[in-house]
Amino acid sequence: MTALLVFLSLILIVVIAIQIGKVTELAAKIRGEEEMQEINNGRQGLYMVVFLVAFLAITAYTGAFYKNYYLGYGPMKAASAHGGKIDDMFNLTLIVCGIVFVITQILLFYFAWRYSGRRNAKAKFIAHDNKLEIIWTAIPAVVMAFLVIRGLDAWNSIMADIQPGDDYMEIEATGFQFGWALRYPGPDGKLGTKNYKLITGVNPLGQDWTDEKNVDDFHADELVLPKGKKIRVRITSKDVLHNFYLPHFRVKMDAIPGIPTYFVFEPQKTNEEFREALRDYPEYQVPSDPKDPNSKPKWEVFDYELACAELCGNSHFAMRKTVKIVEPEAYEMWAAQQKSYYLSNIRFKDEDPNKDKLFGAEIEARKEEFTEALDSALMTSKKTVQFSYVTFATGSEKLTGVSRYELDNLIAAMKEKKGLKVQLAGHTDDVGEDTQNQTLSQRRADAVLKYFVSKGVDVSRLNAKGFGEAQPVAANDSDDNRAKNRRTEFRIVGQ
Repeated sequence: MTALLVFLSLILIVVIAIQIGKVTELAAKIRGEEEMQEINNGRQGLYMVVFLVAFLAITAYTGAFYKNYYLGYGPMKAASAHGGKIDDMFNLTLIVCGIVFVITQILLFYFAWRYSGRRNAKAKFIAHDNKLEIIWTAIPAVVMAFLVIRGLDAWNSIMADIQPGDDYMEIEATGFQFGWALRYPGPDGKLGTKNYKLITGVNPLGQDWTDEKNVDDFHADELVLPKGKKIRVRITSKDVLHNFYLPHFRVKMDAIPGIPTYFVFEPQKTNEEFREALRDYPEYQVPSDPKDPNSKPKWEVFDYELACAELCGNSHFAMRKTVKIVEPEAYEMWAAQQKSYYLSNIRFKDEDPNKDKLFGAEIEARKEEFTEALDSALMTSKKTVQFSYVTFATGSEKLTGVSRYELDNLIAAMKEKKGLKVQLAGHTDDVGEDTQNQTLSQRRADAVLKYFVSKGVDVSRLNAKGFGEAQPVAANDSDDNRAKNRRTEFRIVGQ
């Protein structure tokens, strides 16, 4: 029924407009064309003045009504250290341009009324006026120079890079269709190098695994940053032009394929602190879901966001990510829970160029694990310890490169504990003939013994024995179980 009434009302308005037009034509014929034209001109001028008043009033009203949603006003104060400068620049520009806007609109519509066409009126022709030219050239030039110089000063301050001695952390954001790949440095605090030629399905960012700085870098699904610390964001793109946009922090920088950019900023409000600011405004007390009156209020579900400010494709909207600003202690806890991408996805696989070496953190972790197992064996009746990381080339007694790290742990212990004597034992699975397995296990045990002797351990403290497939620790019924049976151990025979 409502739709029908609206439709009928529109038809009525059209009919009235047509009738007014006909009446106007009839009146023009009766009064004369010139007189009617003068009346129409005066009426149109009056309409323009009315429109001016209504237009300025609506502009002022809507600006005041929506001010708590605008960046820089109400609760939307900048959440970064530099954001206030950007807001000041915009406010000053708004004031200057706003004054010009109001004055020009008033003059425009006033002139339309004041100088509407009249019979016997004659326009005044001014060919040139030097004074007027100087005024309307000099004033805008001075104002623009003031705005540009002030803006340039703010720009140089905002876009300054990290200085020597600054306390900061650096992260990387790589845009792609359609998302952001976020990379963080690990405990070393440094991001590893990249090369687009190294990008593969398992190496989406093209990280160079020969650079040890890449070993502890981790990838994150959300942007988490500590409050009160300078953040330097490396910004890149894998395909088309994107834009790294953090509106609440006044951070906006293009992500350009082949041309790395950066932005430095310091978050100063956590998500919780910003929510509390929103809580004081009625606009954010309404349900977050208009269709569910029982949904949480807007202030309670607020989160900062990372968006792409370029139209980069049909699924451009999917590039939105949640941003969390937390206290430094909470950030450290979060970062400690993240796993190195290299260690989780690349280590000891076909793509790993470092199969024969360990890195510092791995060496320390394995040393700690070995020391704990050795101390347990020394203090309990269970005197046998399995080497967790001693391996050989398939079907051979040749030790792999990484085996030396765990063997060196036992060598160091034997040099410290002069009375420690061990029996080195080799074991195989049941694949192949028994005699061949026995021979291979003995050769492998001998190879370990030989390595110990080459490192200065007295051969009288060592004994090597191969057990072949005779002492399995699991049923030889699967690849995993057979791998468990292929092992090297040592048994403490004296301490």
